[in-house]
Amino acid sequence: MAHTSSRTTIIFIVVALVCAFVPAFSVEEAEAKSLWDTCLLKISPKCALDIIGVVFENLTITDACCHDLVQEGKMCHDTLIKYIAEKPHLVAHETEYLTKSDALWTHCVSISQTA
Repeated sequence: MAHTSSRTTIIFIVVALVCAFVPAFSVEEAEAKSLWDTCLLKISPKCALDIIGVVFENLTITDACCHDLVQEGKMCHDTLIKYIAEKPHLVAHETEYLTKSDALWTHCVSISQTA
């Protein structure tokens, strides 16, 4: 099971890197890439991977990463998750991922408010 989880994590890292460096072909995608580049500066790579893991793999997130996520902002969070979820091999479950993304945001806001 751990091997499968590691392999899945590696796949998502590759997807994230590809999404970050693929040239944009439309205005909408160019805007998403610009926001992607801006938002990635606000959060550590480890937390970014943890967030992706929560939304796309049912993993957990630390309180510290929740604080980083809230600092990143809702617009950044929503845009980055939607950007990944719209990829052809993931789009069939986009609604599920966006629901998980909203639940993660709500959880992290509640964690941040109690600190």
